[in-house]
Amino acid sequence: MADSMTEPVLEAHTPIGSPQSPTTNPPPFYDQPPKLKGRQRLLAGLQRVSSSQSVQRLRGSRTRAYSANGKGSISCISLQSAHSLNTPSLGSVLTNELSVGYSTAPTSAATTPGIQVPMFDESARLRYLSKLNGKTSAGVPTELRPPTKTGNTPGIAEVDEDYFSRPKSQIAQRTRDFNFWRDLPSELKMEVLTYLQPREIVRLSAVSKSWHRMCFDGQLWAILDTADFYQDIPADALVKIITSAGPFVRDLNLRGCVQLTERWHTRGLSDACTNLENFSLQGCHIDRTSIHNFLYANSRLVHINLSGLALATNSALKIIAANCLQLEHLDITWCNHIDTRGIKRVVEACPKLKDLRAGEVRGWDDTELMAMLFTRNTLERLVLMNCDSLTDESLAVLMEGRDSEVDFLTGRAIVPPRRLKHLDLTRCRGLSDVGLKTMVGNIPAIEGLQLSKVQGVLDSTLTDLLPTTPMLTHLDLEELGDLSNAVLQCLANCPCAPRLRHLSISYCENMGDSGMLPLLKTCTNVSSLEMDNTRISDLVLTEAAAMMRQRAPRTIVQGKTDFKPATGLRLIAFDCQNVTWTGVREILSRNAEVFVTTHTTSLPPLDKHKDRTTITASHSVSSLADNAPSRPDTPSRIHITRSSSFPSEIIQLKCFWNFQPTVEEHTKRVLRGDFTAARRLERKWAEFMIAQEEAGAAGAGSRRRRRRAREAQMMHADEAEAGQGLVAGAGAGAGVGGGRRRRARSGGCAVM
Repeated sequence: MADSMTEPVLEAHTPIGSPQSPTTNPPPFYDQPPKLKGRQRLLAGLQRVSSSQSVQRLRGSRTRAYSANGKGSISCISLQSAHSLNTPSLGSVLTNELSVGYSTAPTSAATTPGIQVPMFDESARLRYLSKLNGKTSAGVPTELRPPTKTGNTPGIAEVDEDYFSRPKSQIAQRTRDFNFWRDLPSELKMEVLTYLQPREIVRLSAVSKSWHRMCFDGQLWAILDTADFYQDIPADALVKIITSAGPFVRDLNLRGCVQLTERWHTRGLSDACTNLENFSLQGCHIDRTSIHNFLYANSRLVHINLSGLALATNSALKIIAANCLQLEHLDITWCNHIDTRGIKRVVEACPKLKDLRAGEVRGWDDTELMAMLFTRNTLERLVLMNCDSLTDESLAVLMEGRDSEVDFLTGRAIVPPRRLKHLDLTRCRGLSDVGLKTMVGNIPAIEGLQLSKVQGVLDSTLTDLLPTTPMLTHLDLEELGDLSNAVLQCLANCPCAPRLRHLSISYCENMGDSGMLPLLKTCTNVSSLEMDNTRISDLVLTEAAAMMRQRAPRTIVQGKTDFKPATGLRLIAFDCQNVTWTGVREILSRNAEVFVTTHTTSLPPLDKHKDRTTITASHSVSSLADNAPSRPDTPSRIHITRSSSFPSEIIQLKCFWNFQPTVEEHTKRVLRGDFTAARRLERKWAEFMIAQEEAGAAGAGSRRRRRRAREAQMMHADEAEAGQGLVAGAGAGAGVGGGRRRRARSGGCAVM
């Protein structure tokens, strides 16, 4: 009977079309287990409760098995009967069928009661798992799984069912999100932003809020100079920068910021900056109230520039005198509503004032102010250009003071020397030669002296003044028509000749070659010469080219390397009748001259025959030398090196308007290092000028050229004969062609 009952069960477990399981037939089992009594019934009931799903709802851990895929298996419920130890049950049959040849996971305890298994019919859906790889149990479908509980029942340990079935894997370390700019210190961020232009920084402020705060940080705008970019930044951004970085700004230059005309009354703009040291409002359209607010809010000002402000008055200077006691530089040029009354208050209250620029300011005939400046003696720079109110008397008080002791031998006042280093008296129409004489011996530290367009200055005054200025570097004598070559000859012999850097003698029509030639020989460090509308000739240009050859050493470059020279001398010689294309060509030729030299170096011959014979004894050396075959003569080797010599500095020339385009193009090629193209241009231009002169020798303009050549010849003769007389004050013929004239001759040369 047992055999007949076992066969239907096995047939029910065997799927249609699948092979029979290789397992042995289990022994028959009974349809219904016998009833338990007493203690066995109690234990069986407790074990059935522990295996039920109700424990899962109470957050208890059930007996579980382990599978390789992490799914629940059917072995969670034991099919082993507690009372039938010798009789095989349905659980053993299913277990053997599902795990033939594999090691199954541990099942429930042996005392777990069995379950009632209904009879299987032919339509039952079974899974055949005998040939699965690595699978030890069948997974429960997902829809039938109970929800996983995170909590643990007190006293019952939580078991990870997939611990032994999961493959070993490396724990991936979470990489930290690295952001270079975010992790960079704020100090380095500010240092990086300092290399950007202000316009670029304003654009970056629109990236995000953090960038906006960083771009308008006050540390980034400690020095705010808008002179180079004020046209590129809108008024709103400029106001934002000033108001955001106000306490951090030390240098504020708003020169030419006309876009702030309607923004000066913006809240917090005029009083945002409280720690300014350098402040400039030159050329701004600013109202009087805003000027006063800026001056009131900054008591540490050292440099103030109010030049060109029409609304700046003496009230502003009064605020400066009361609030800015550390002032050293004050520029009030072209302030028409300021006079010497406001300047007097500043001089009284600011003992450190060194630089005073007050061009076109009225009231300089006030001797009390001049006496105060003489007593203080702190000024190093005084600019009084276009001050018509300056007189000889006020200048004498500034230089010699009042009622000073006079030296009977020289007739000059015995006073301490002035500390002035720069004095600008350009176009002071109230001055004359009398006032300038008071400066003789009183300004030994002067470096820049501008006396342009001062009427009545004579040679005797400058010949006495220049030897007492050993530190002079800049001298401006423009439009002093009474001066002659004697001043230039005196300047060439003065102690300041090696230091002289700039000289302007424009429109000094009595100055010519006899004064400039000795000057160029002694003043070898000069970098700027303005000689337009004078009597100089091609000789001066030739001497200037020779001076540059001696002053600047040439640069030697090995191989073919491009070299770009610098500008060493700026020479202005336009509207000079005696300067021709020959002198201009001399300058161009010197700028583009390049010398190429070749050096040969002998190298040792290549020894291709190496002696492999080892000499073991000293007596065999001679025999080997006699028997050795003679080597063929190895040709000598020569290494050729080519070096080029370039001019380190060139002359930038401004000459006659018809020659100037060629000169500018030639200079442009030399500055970019294209010496070959520059020499080609100079050669073609010279050929063109020669052909033009040959074509017009007997044609149009011939009489004019002969007259100019005759005048130039007579001029040089007059200078050679009367040169000593000019130094002594005798004076020769004035003007072009003055003095001795030649008798007209007939039948002369057709060219001359």
